Formats: sequence, structure tokens, C-alpha cells
Amino acid sequence: MDLKFAVLIDGDNIPSAYVKEMMAEIAKYGNPTIKRIYGDWTKPRLSKWKNVLLENAITPIQQYGYTTGKNATDSAMIIDAMDILYSEKVNGFCLVSSDSDFTRLATRLREAGMKVFGIGEKKTPEPFIVACDKFIYIEILKNQSEENESESESEKNLPEEKNTIDKITPKVIKLIASTIYDLADDDGWAFLGDVGNLLQKKQPNFDSRNYGFFKLTPLIKSIKNFEVEERESPKGRFKLIYVKNKRRSRKK
Repeated sequence: MDLKFAVLIDGDNIPSAYVKEMMAEIAKYGNPTIKRIYGDWTKPRLSKWKNVLLENAITPIQQYGYTTGKNATDSAMIIDAMDILYSEKVNGFCLVSSDSDFTRLATRLREAGMKVFGIGEKKTPEPFIVACDKFIYIEILKNQSEENESESESEKNLPEEKNTIDKITPKVIKLIASTIYDLADDDGWAFLGDVGNLLQKKQPNFDSRNYGFFKLTPLIKSIKNFEVEERESPKGRFKLIYVKNKRRSRKK
């Protein structure tokens, strides 16, 4: 089923520099049929957004700050999200913000059967991240944009060392290993596609691009704890990738 997304952007909380990359990322998962951005457009700090709204067909929603210390933009986004939910025009939401105030909204939308994606900066609080089905860091999109520009200018392949926003820690390795165990057959092998899906459910912000790899396969191959095996597909068109935890050799 092709998802129809409502993309709601917190203009007070998100930089405008990579809006084109954000929209391209969202398009990977579905069709963004509603695109709105919220903020007080009388304020100079939102001026950079004005230049990219028309190019990306994003509708600006004016929201005045009626009181000091209260975020009117958050309230406007939440009210609109609920109106869109009950209109039944979409089956997914993309909440673009780094603000934990949208945690309850994400939870409520998922309770209603909506697919909820989040996009925000690395500073986004954990509660909002785990309330989403998938959470994507803007820093990933920034790195990809810079690498693409570098490749275009030099007309060479991407450099071997890519920008990363996370390190492959023992905690990450343990997460991958436990997920493989959860899905492994009697011989210890698990289909990589299933592993990727379960990793996403366990940790919504898990993304191989966080660690400098565009796909999960090269990430797994870079870690010595795992074995990777390619098998012929029954249909013969594609290779099927399976992974396995390596057995630790016991020290005598």
C-alpha cells in the first residue's frame, strides 16, 4: 500500500537549508499529499524558509505567538494533525521537529493506526524518537547533500571515509546481534531484510547512514562479529543476503 503522508513542519524548530533533501527522503516512503509549515511569518528568523516554500509546494500556516513562553506553533500543528487524522485523507504522518512536545501527538496518531515518521536534529529527545515508527536525523541528509555536491564537482566516486553522526559502539553491535538471534533459524542464519525491519521496530532512529553506510549490508560486513552469506533467489533475479553471529572462540 502506497502511503499518503501529511508532512507537518515546525518552522520555529527546524533549519530550512535541507528542505529539498527532506522532501526527497519522505518520497522514498510514500506520497506527501499534504505539506504544511507552521510559524510566525512576521518574524525575520523565518525569512530563509520563504525562499524554499514555493519550490517545494509547502503551504505556510501563520501562527502568532499570543503569549510569552508558550509555543503557539506546537498547538497549531497538533490541532491540524488531529483535523487531518479525522478527515481520513492520509494514512501516514511525517512530523518534522526536534521538539519533545510532539511525543504525545506521535503516540496518538499511531494509536489511530497511522504510520508516523519523524525528522529532526540529533539533539531530538529520546521520547519523541521512540514514539515514531521511524526517525531520521537531518544531519544524515546534510551529509548526503554535501557528498553529492563533492561528487558532482570532482566527478569522482564518494570518498571511502564518509561523515558519520554516530559511532559503532558495543551497544550497537549487541543490538544487531540480539536481533539476529531473535530471527535466526536452527543454523543461526537470519534474512537481512527481516533483521533491518526488526531493528527499526526496536530502535526507530536506527539507520545505517548514521554510521557512514548507505545500506545495512556494508555496515554488517564492516563488523567482525557477523558472517554474511549471499544466496540465490528462487526467482533468480536478486541475491538474498543472510547474516549470522560468529561464534566466539573460547580462550584456553
